[in-house]
Amino acid sequence: MRSSSRPFYIYAVLFMLFLYGPILLAPLFSVNDSIFATFPLKGFTLRHYAEMANNTGLLKALRNSLIVASASSIIATAVSVPAAIALTRYKLRGSGLIMTAMSAPLVVPSIIFGVALLIIILRFLDLELTLWTIGASHVFISIPFAMTVLMSRLEGFDKSLEEASRDLGEGAWMTFLRVTLPLAMSGIVSSLLLCFVTSFDEFVLAFFLSGTETTLPVYLFGQLRFPNKLPGMLALGTTILMFSTLIVILAEILRRRGVQSNSPGEV
Repeated sequence: MRSSSRPFYIYAVLFMLFLYGPILLAPLFSVNDSIFATFPLKGFTLRHYAEMANNTGLLKALRNSLIVASASSIIATAVSVPAAIALTRYKLRGSGLIMTAMSAPLVVPSIIFGVALLIIILRFLDLELTLWTIGASHVFISIPFAMTVLMSRLEGFDKSLEEASRDLGEGAWMTFLRVTLPLAMSGIVSSLLLCFVTSFDEFVLAFFLSGTETTLPVYLFGQLRFPNKLPGMLALGTTILMFSTLIVILAEILRRRGVQSNSPGEV
């Protein structure tokens, strides 16, 4: 290691510790034989994981979050694919205004959208607050993330491949299925994963728009008022962290395969 680059290396290590150090404490305290997350550790135990597995309220909230996140990520990505193609392949009037409107959920505080959607759903649409209302709001906030990923991917490969397909007699639909979709698949997978994580982690909109059925973040917020519930929450957080890490690794493997398959000269 060069002496000139050593300060940057130290800074990078400290920055990573700052970001992920607190997260790594969750697995440590989840196996601590105490309801208090303090040092020194009292002992090693897995009973918090057993209690988590037997907590019906927690498992129901987890199931609700998985359902909402899966549905909203699929819908947001499905809606964003044709929109991203239109904005990257055609010169549309007002495309800048369209992108600004789509990016609004990224810059406007979620609490404003939460209050506005709550008023619209209850006063104007007269609908009951259910998982459907939460899912609809999560589609709304996931579209900007999906659009960002998909537009970046669609602009990243050679457009002449689509032109060659049409020159050889394929229509727009078959060109999309045989050329555009395979080349954009890594972006679609990334969009699905990003939208899933965004929905799964979202709290404010779910808090405003949930009825009798709550998502996991709302359930955890309610349980943290009780100190004896903290170890179970840490066990759940550790489990989610493990699965999230596996998802990230899988996404990276798929992304690398997508990049390799687009290399010149490969069949």
